[in-house]
Amino acid sequence: MALFHPAGEKEVTKAIVGGFLRQFEQYVDSDVIIIGGGPAGLTAGRDLARTGLKVLIVERNNYIGGGFWIGGYLMNKVTFRAPAQKVLDELGVPYEKAIEGLYVADGPHACSKLIAAACDAGAKFANMTIFDDVILREGNRVAGAVINWTPVTALPREITCVDPVGIEAKLVIDATGHDACVARKLEQRGLLQTVGFGAMWVERSEDLVVEHTGEAYPGLIVAGMSVTTVYGLPRMGPTFGAMLLSGKRAAEVALASLKQPAKR
Repeated sequence: MALFHPAGEKEVTKAIVGGFLRQFEQYVDSDVIIIGGGPAGLTAGRDLARTGLKVLIVERNNYIGGGFWIGGYLMNKVTFRAPAQKVLDELGVPYEKAIEGLYVADGPHACSKLIAAACDAGAKFANMTIFDDVILREGNRVAGAVINWTPVTALPREITCVDPVGIEAKLVIDATGHDACVARKLEQRGLLQTVGFGAMWVERSEDLVVEHTGEAYPGLIVAGMSVTTVYGLPRMGPTFGAMLLSGKRAAEVALASLKQPAKR
């Protein structure tokens, strides 16, 4: 007697294709598009989606989490300076106190919990999808993103004529790390001036990143390490408190812009 239901290959394929297309069509028009699925983007996505907003997180890799999985020096340990451990408490992530005010957790555990929290809140993902350009509307306000499949970038130049597609949103969040891909695209168009991130200085960087998280250009919010690149702030290395708190701050700014009450 067979253990599993007799659904075959074509049914499996139809389920995948149909599910993907229905979701993609729905999220072509989102409330917020987040470019970058690292800790800042995931935290912002979680906080925004749980208010009922349509949130799409675009990630160029085939995995979610950025450097959050890996931690410092490929050791799978991530550190958090107080008060960021409160976010770990929210997520149910175990951690140890290294010294007073400094906590350490397993990267895969923390990352998995944050991904699950974003999914549980209702955020959706577009993996292996690369940001290509911005969509601009009246007054050059950012109104969406132009995207393509990441593998297209690996094709030889003579056969890379694969047109991208556009997705629209009320707001876009640049959470692409030091690359600051969205902000730098605006810079290429002469609409924004970035400075480039500075040398490592943990004690200064984390406070400054959270402080400067916000709308860098009409319709564009910068979060996480994108903030350091836009404003010339010091980098912070393998400590992730500012990533989580910057994501929360980005969500607060977005909610205020959209006139949505934050969920506590």
